[in-house]
Amino acid sequence: MMNKPKFGLSYEFFPPKSDEQKVILKDTQKKLRETHPDFFSVTFGAGGSTLTATAETVIGLKQHDTPKVIPHLSCMGGTPDDIKKLLNKYLDHGITDILALRGDVPSGMGSVGYFRYANELIEFIHQEFPDTFNITVGCYPEVHPESVSLDTELKYFKRKVNAGVDRAITQFFFNPEAYFQYVDLCEKNGIDVPITPGIMPITNYSNIKRFCGFCGTDMPRWLHYKLQSYGDDRKAIQAFGTDYTIRLCQQLLEQSVPGIHFYTLNRAKATLDVVRALSG
Repeated sequence: MMNKPKFGLSYEFFPPKSDEQKVILKDTQKKLRETHPDFFSVTFGAGGSTLTATAETVIGLKQHDTPKVIPHLSCMGGTPDDIKKLLNKYLDHGITDILALRGDVPSGMGSVGYFRYANELIEFIHQEFPDTFNITVGCYPEVHPESVSLDTELKYFKRKVNAGVDRAITQFFFNPEAYFQYVDLCEKNGIDVPITPGIMPITNYSNIKRFCGFCGTDMPRWLHYKLQSYGDDRKAIQAFGTDYTIRLCQQLLEQSVPGIHFYTLNRAKATLDVVRALSG
């Protein structure tokens, strides 16, 4: 087992959809638990499509004493009564942290659920459960795909923060300057919550390119061509991707970021390789 790292550490999982995926996640969380993370988080599917699976995954992970588990909850989580029932269920299992999101609108749907924006969901949680839940939110250093400008992005982020949150986690990025510039702009706009960088280790070129497309993440042209040059050589891509991710995280840690949140895609190896290098 690793010694506890000198920086904040957390991991995101998604609810497994098959027995095989459940076995993979069980192994992954066991390995990552040994790195002494501050918390695990569990995603919530587009349109609330994994509502039940998210709760089952969260409660399964919570069977262990550490780390804490933070379920994602989106505006697509149903009616206010549905959301209250879910939050009460989490409280019954000792879960008092929520990652509140607007959520992705499934293809073909013109709007989100009862709550239109994350700040409305956050306000509802605090109203119905005063002084009960710690709220985490997401943010986009390179601007949400639906935002028309950086100013708009900051306006909506500040609205969420003012609703009452404890921390924010960024969408994944490859350019550390985008993160640093975003944090500076937040401070100048009176946004003072800790902003943890979200990092996705590179293991597969086609997958990471696709994720960049729908998350609004900018992949530098040189990185795009470098990954493309490896063709179908997965081992070479993974080796380069691990080295690149280590250097990216080192740049962030040198500037005393509040921690690093890894988007694991329910796999342990790439993230473990990075964390071990950073903790060595």
